Amino acid sequence: MKNILYILFPLLALVACDDGDSYSSFSDNLLTITVDSVKMDTVFSRVPVPTQSFWIFNNSSDGIRCSKVRQERGNQSGFRVNVDGIYLGDQSGYQTSDIEVRKGDSIRVFVELTTPDNGSALYKKVEDNLIFTLESGRQQVVCLNAVSWNADKVTNLEINSDSAVIDTSISGKALVVYGGITVNPDAKLTIAPGSTIYFHDDAGINVKGQLISKGTADRNVTLRCDRLDRMFDYLTYDSVPGRWQGIHFDKDSYDNEIEYTDIHGGTNGVVCDSSDISRQKLTMMSSTINNCNGYGMQIADSKVSVTNCQISNSQYECVYIDGGDVTMLNNTIAQFYVLSGGSGNALFFGNSTYPLQNLDVRNCIVTGYIDDAINADINDSTACNYQFAYCQLRTPEVKDAPYVDHFANITWEDVEDTITCGRKNFMKVDYDLLQYDFHLSEVSKANGAGNPEWLPELNRDGLARDKEKANMGCY
Repeated sequence: MKNILYILFPLLALVACDDGDSYSSFSDNLLTITVDSVKMDTVFSRVPVPTQSFWIFNNSSDGIRCSKVRQERGNQSGFRVNVDGIYLGDQSGYQTSDIEVRKGDSIRVFVELTTPDNGSALYKKVEDNLIFTLESGRQQVVCLNAVSWNADKVTNLEINSDSAVIDTSISGKALVVYGGITVNPDAKLTIAPGSTIYFHDDAGINVKGQLISKGTADRNVTLRCDRLDRMFDYLTYDSVPGRWQGIHFDKDSYDNEIEYTDIHGGTNGVVCDSSDISRQKLTMMSSTINNCNGYGMQIADSKVSVTNCQISNSQYECVYIDGGDVTMLNNTIAQFYVLSGGSGNALFFGNSTYPLQNLDVRNCIVTGYIDDAINADINDSTACNYQFAYCQLRTPEVKDAPYVDHFANITWEDVEDTITCGRKNFMKVDYDLLQYDFHLSEVSKANGAGNPEWLPELNRDGLARDKEKANMGCY
């Protein structure tokens, strides 16, 4: 038996190595390539682009051998290509030979891109061809293309001056931040109207000094992630939460201003550390915080004023207030976050760690898709002063003393609202496509239900408000 096994093993090895494939040079035998081009749309110059890949199949009755696979422009375009585990680099002359694809088999091709500086051009088309030359002499080509947007890339930017300004609207060049921006003590950073800052995964703004983000109604400041591509056909990475780190105001940071600023896609939108509540820490007006996988706005024992703002869709609370002195006027706080297995409340407030000296909520909408969008943790032995007036609230109506005294002229969302999950308040809430428009719908009870005496002159869009039709919320 032992001798028979010794004889069988070599035979099995021969069978395993010889699968019967023959390699044909017949010109009609072609590879099946899943793409005719690799399009990377708009990319930043000098910033690496996430890898894309495609498959090549051999659906013919014979094996197909590529006598040469080459990158036509070599190192001139910034594309980097790996074919079936072989990197087409400088040492190989950006080519390889004798790539074999057996019948019924496949290989995978990976493409990366880091475009060079565009020089004087703001936008520049970048192209290359990946050419597969078959043994038959036939050629099959995959086009590689992108549009390169000239960018200033900074890493661990530190602000030490009290007159530092970021204004990307002047040159039109993108500002891409790695590692983060730190505004050091006694320094002030101003972000000019129309500026957009793109943050990498590990980056955010850490404010120890002062931040002034001063957009205008027609030239908002935008703070967002640096991914310009798509996760799926219907979903851009810019619509995915947790792509950068947000804004963090240190305990010794005061007199910060955020106006007409769009903050979206972060881990946390805005975080305020505990500080002296006799000093204004943050004034935020006509701005948006949306789509975070942490908190939209987290306030700990600070003096903060929020007016005309949309704070929406966070995995944790949209607004989390633990102590302090907080004024909220004509805000839309909407919790329709459906990713990562659910969400927190639209609003949480309490005094479990710090005394809540004052929480004044007026002309606001606080809603979401869950039955109770508001949560509170109140310690009766510590100061907890709060008042809701002329608000639309998605929470069971408060009727019991002494809590009922904290609510005046409230529109409580009713059972019918519960059935429609609060969505009828707004123009669009599409869970499937993750698309939202929090402007008021025609049937929303928030239309005309606010107190005109408190109404800001303009709404979030910078449009004049109708004093005779005092809408709750920011629109």
